[in-house]
Parts: sequence; C-alpha cells; structure tokens
Amino acid sequence: MPDATPQPSTDGGRSLGFWLMVALAIIILDQATKLYLDQAMTYAQRISVLPVFDLTLVYNQGAAFSFLADQPGWQRWFFTALGLVAAVVIGLILRRTAGRQPRLSLALAMILGGALGNVIDRVAYGHVIDFLLFYWKNWYYPAFNLADVGITCGAILLVLDELLRMRKPKAA
Repeated sequence: MPDATPQPSTDGGRSLGFWLMVALAIIILDQATKLYLDQAMTYAQRISVLPVFDLTLVYNQGAAFSFLADQPGWQRWFFTALGLVAAVVIGLILRRTAGRQPRLSLALAMILGGALGNVIDRVAYGHVIDFLLFYWKNWYYPAFNLADVGITCGAILLVLDELLRMRKPKAA
C-alpha cells in the first residue's frame, strides 16, 4: 500500500487547496462588490471617486470591451461555456504546478477566480456587472470589475513567469 504521508512542497507548503482558496477569495471579493454596488446604485449611475476614476453600474452582455454584446443572447451561453472550459483546463494545470511553481500557480489561481466570477454573473443575471471606470478628459476605458482585475493581473503574472523562466540558465 502506498505511503499516504503528504510530501513537503518546495513553495512553503502551498498545495492545490491553497491556490483554490486564492481563487475562491477572488470570487468572493468580486461577487460581494458586485452585489453591493448592484443594490446601492442605479443602472448607469456614476459616483466620482478621483478625477480619473468613477464607480459606475453597467451591465455587459458580451466579453471584454463589450465584444458581441449586441448579439441576441447566444453569447451568454457561449461565454459561460468558454469560462467553464477555461476553469477546468486551468484547474488541471494548477493541480500539476501546485507546490512546485508558486508564481505560475498564483497567476493561474487569479485567472481561475476571475473567470469563475464572471461565469457566476452570466448564469445568475445574464450579463456581467461592471463598475470600475477609468478615464482621462474625453477618453474612457471600458468599465470592468474585480474578476477582470484578477484575470488581467493573472495574465500579466503568467507572462512574467514565462519570461523569468526563459532567462534561467538551463541545468546541465
């Protein structure tokens, strides 16, 4: 019978469970802010926070930058399925990297949490709730949410991880 004793990991004991908890924390924070702002604000209301940043409540039926938002509704299920497939693939990769590659695992956990945060919106409401609006004079970046922040920061960290691994000298 194989030894069931957990083996120590090289990243301080951060197992798959740890990284799934990171993803869950992103989901909870994302959903809590969306629920609060959806209740506290009216659609399209803007609250000025800084000269370049407002909170605004908008709904996005498409993907990033409202891609396909003007379609008759099929995109809801397409992006839901895409998010779920991405979550499964990321989960499988995360299972292999957990305990060995902390930077990559963090990147994947952030993307996973963000993807599932937006999937929850699509299933529950038929659209994604966005509320962060950055702008400068007459230029506006499309509104986004904390799930999008998780996805974006995770993607940046993923690229950084790959660049740093490419720079490492090869073991002889």
